[in-house]
Formats: sequence, C-alpha cells, structure tokens
Amino acid sequence: GSFENKNTISIALSDGKTTQIEGENIIIATGSKPSTLPFIKIDKKRVITSTEALVLKEIPKSMIVIGGGVIGLELGSVYSRLGTEVTVVEYLDRIIPGMDDDLGKELQRVLKKQGFKFNLNHKVTEVKATKDKVTVKALNKKEEEDSFEAEYCLVAVGRKPFTDGLGLDKIGIETNKLGQIPINEHLETSVKGIYAIGDVIQGAMLAHKAEEEGTFVAEVIAGQKPHINYKLIPGVVYTWPEVAGVGYTERELKESGREYKIGSFPFRALGRSRASGDIDGFAKVIAHKSTDEILG
Repeated sequence: GSFENKNTISIALSDGKTTQIEGENIIIATGSKPSTLPFIKIDKKRVITSTEALVLKEIPKSMIVIGGGVIGLELGSVYSRLGTEVTVVEYLDRIIPGMDDDLGKELQRVLKKQGFKFNLNHKVTEVKATKDKVTVKALNKKEEEDSFEAEYCLVAVGRKPFTDGLGLDKIGIETNKLGQIPINEHLETSVKGIYAIGDVIQGAMLAHKAEEEGTFVAEVIAGQKPHINYKLIPGVVYTWPEVAGVGYTERELKESGREYKIGSFPFRALGRSRASGDIDGFAKVIAHKSTDEILG
C-alpha cells in the first residue's frame, strides 16, 4: 500500500494489478525493521538480523551479538539456553542502557553465570563473513584492536522506522533525521486526517505502546479526548530471567535533580524463590523522598 493522495491508498495486488481504497482518516502503522551499521553487509546467511535469527535451520555452536540492547540479549539468551556460546560486543559501558542501571548490572551478572561473554566499551570496525564463519574486529577502551570469531554474527544495533515505498512525498510528509514521522499531541501528522502510531513515531518501540496509541487515535477520531501517560508504559526484556521496569529510572531522576529514595528486595530472600530455585534478581521501588509517590 502507498499514498496516491491524502485520502487515497493504492494497493499493489499479487497478480500485478492495483486497486485503490479511500478514507477520510488514515493511520500509518508500518512498524520498524532492523538497523545496521554502514560498513556491515548483512548477507542473511552468516551475518544476520533478528528476522533471520528466528529461522536458523541449526543451533549454532557460537554466535557474536553486536549490541547489548534488548533484542540482542533476548535472542542471545534463547540461543545460549539452546547451547550456543554467545559473545556480546557493545559500544557503551553497560547493557540494556534504556533501563535502570541496577537491572543492567544484575542481568549481566546472571547472563555471565549462564556462559555469556561480554565485551563492553568496544567499537566495532569490521565484520567479515566466509562460507562457514564470521570475524568481527573492534577497538577496545585503550583503542587496541580485538578480534572475535563465531559461526554466526547477529547484528542487533536497534531498529529503524519502516516507511520505504509509502509515498509520503506525494502527500507532503517529511520524516525527521531518525526516519520517524513527526506527530502532534493527537498523534496526527502534518497532514490533517493522517495519523501515525507505533515504531514509525518517537518513543519506545514496543508492541503494547503501539496498541495503546491505536486505541488513542480511534478515540480521537471518534471525538473523544483520550490521554496516554508514556511513563506508565512498562518496558520488558524477555531474557531468562526476564527484566521489566516502569516509570523513571534512577539515572533519570538523578539527572533531573528530583529527590528520591529506594527500596530494594533480593529474590534470594524470598521463600518462593528459594523453593523454585529462581534466586537471581530483585524488586526495586523508587519513591519521592517526601511524598512517597512511586516514581519507578
């Protein structure tokens, strides 16, 4: 589907013909696709994205994951549990950077125990694939070159909005430098009657965020005055164990100068955790220092 004009969508059918549908209101919800780095050639055989990682015909003996964010760690965690030796190469000094620092530290400790190898503060400079292996070169903190080798390399450096071929230029919508479609507080684009939701606009790339926005736009079109509080949308990392957070992280509160206090409880002190053997992890609550309002 692509725009002919602001009320008409042209649809290319499988038999080569095209058909058109018209609408007073149109919602763009085309999602995102995996990003890459300019010098990496994704061959979909040895150098893969999350899309190909879901359909591998074999369990790799070894895999390098470029990126210590949500997607890289989720898929790395799956393959690690299936027996793959997983090596993570991450540019920053921490993993899952969008979440609370304590969560990242604990997840790294747990995954290390499961056999993950972590190389933080590493800037990838080269990815070379042959018929049966991949070599990744990266500069460490001291600017020395380190080399890693594995059967597969999963490139998980984030996702980018998918707007290719939508014909946005025909209706006068321009994307920002991140490729996102700019919207106002009603999630309406610069063209009246055309809305955008989910991964093609700013904010967390989460399916449940997109669903909330879909409901929100439907209510706007129906003449209601809905509201979304983005701080109440939780983020989840589906590793094992899982990681989840909602609200502000401690780092965000520190940077904004807000006064807060913390309560933390380790799972290893919980009877149920000990009974089931799931003793890794903790629950952490961040509250306002004087009012006790829960902030994260």
